[in-house]
Amino acid sequence: MNQISQTTPTTIRQDGKVAPRFAVLRARWHAELVDRAVDGFVARMAERGIPADAIDVIDLPGAFEIPLEAKRIAEAGRHVAVIAVGFVVDGGIYRHDFVARAVIEGLMRVQLDTGMPVFSVVLTPHHFHEHDVHQAFFTGHMTTKGYEAAEACLATPAVRDRLGITARADAA
Repeated sequence: MNQISQTTPTTIRQDGKVAPRFAVLRARWHAELVDRAVDGFVARMAERGIPADAIDVIDLPGAFEIPLEAKRIAEAGRHVAVIAVGFVVDGGIYRHDFVARAVIEGLMRVQLDTGMPVFSVVLTPHHFHEHDVHQAFFTGHMTTKGYEAAEACLATPAVRDRLGITARADAA
């Protein structure tokens, strides 16, 4: 497992070991799909030795609200990374393009402004329809994306720790 530096936000597990803390921001639109990504993330983290109690899952109404909460979490400095999870669909009025762009640009801005890694599992599928075929496909796809986000979350802080880099919670 990754080494944990003195500057890494952590939680003490029941067995006395230390685990880094992660924040998952979960949009509630299309919750049945979004939850699969969170399930995949938590499962993969558990496989890699990070207990569920080291992962704070925060519910938000939708994806549009994620960047602001990501910034607040990053500035608080109690987590090593933020994971944003949402599902922005094309409702036929092109609003999804604006929402998805705002969310992704906002998440990147949070990373650049705070130094906190922010991982996106905010997906915007083309031509999503709520029928069995799409539901089945995206259920599996979101689970996979959750797994991939967990791997990225474990790799990135490890690199930062090796380089002696810490998040700048006091960044403007």
